[in-house]
Amino acid sequence: MFNDFSHHWQRLNWDDIALRINSKTAFDVERALNANKPSREDMMALLSPIAQSYLEPLAQKAQQLTRQRFGNTVNFFVPLYLSNLCANECSYCGFSMSNKIKRKTLNEDEIIRECSAIKAQGFEHLLLVTGEHQTKVGMEYFRRHLPAIRKNFSALMMEVHPLTEQEYAELKKLGLDAVMVYQETYHAASYHQHHLRGKKQDFHWRLATPDRLGRAKIDKIGLGALFGLSSSWRVDSYMLAEHLFYLQKNYWQSRYSISFPRLRPCLGGVEPASVMSERQLVQLICAFRLFAPDVELSLSTRESPFFRDHVIPLAINNISAGSKTQPGGYASRDPELEQFSPHDNRSAQQVAQMLIKNGLQPVWKDWEHYLGRI
Repeated sequence: MFNDFSHHWQRLNWDDIALRINSKTAFDVERALNANKPSREDMMALLSPIAQSYLEPLAQKAQQLTRQRFGNTVNFFVPLYLSNLCANECSYCGFSMSNKIKRKTLNEDEIIRECSAIKAQGFEHLLLVTGEHQTKVGMEYFRRHLPAIRKNFSALMMEVHPLTEQEYAELKKLGLDAVMVYQETYHAASYHQHHLRGKKQDFHWRLATPDRLGRAKIDKIGLGALFGLSSSWRVDSYMLAEHLFYLQKNYWQSRYSISFPRLRPCLGGVEPASVMSERQLVQLICAFRLFAPDVELSLSTRESPFFRDHVIPLAINNISAGSKTQPGGYASRDPELEQFSPHDNRSAQQVAQMLIKNGLQPVWKDWEHYLGRI
């Protein structure tokens, strides 16, 4: 029987962490900014309310570390929604099982058309996304379609329902490089409040998913929280940092990615329990760059063009662009099927030109197979 982060999480007290974050002083923030390797206490200071007064030096150091670690490069990826079928009832998601929307799962011909449309835009890194429906969009579906999709792209990622370690190991053999699995919130009571039916109700099964990914030796593991589900984005962010630190220590062979989604409008959507301002999101992103300078930080099209244009040059090295959040969205148009409404609707080429104007280099493909798939 393996121990996993779920056991470590049980030793973390939400209210105590909130108190410690909110009690940090200007001295604590300045110490964190000057630390060569920020500690957990330093991360709390960087997330604290008082740290908002230090946003300029925080952003400057984050940008300096980003350029040192990643140069001027920004990697591009795009999501391909294979299905909006879902067996879960989640208060914040447009795919939630009770929402009266058209349900669609792409067949082989439709997948080929979507892949062709995506390749025509220049993308080489693909993120496969589905609603969480284990029977109709599960391992049998993945076994049937992953090999053909993999032949068209240089890197293949997935954001689907949590699987077993053995299933992840099998998908790795079929060409899977990375898996994104977001805990949504680390506050158990809030989690249960928003997950009303389906297997996603199992908080600890989801919490232990990155451990199963690590044991399956998946190359890259993506983490994140959906800010707005709990009453404190600061504590959720610190829990996310704890999760990252734990995984890096125990599964050092894998690389890691952090995403920063905020609640976006969707059919049947819920009002945020806490609102994170754009300044606070900048604070959070920069805090993670200081805490984990070598980790990939990703920013999606949930955010506005203005925000992305100004924040990507600071600390982001992985972005989506031209995203469609419905099955068939690239080769056809049917917005009724959307999971959520993207805020940045520019084409990938428009975003690439923005990066170039900011002195950055868009990267469509960052590795070759002959360099060694393990």
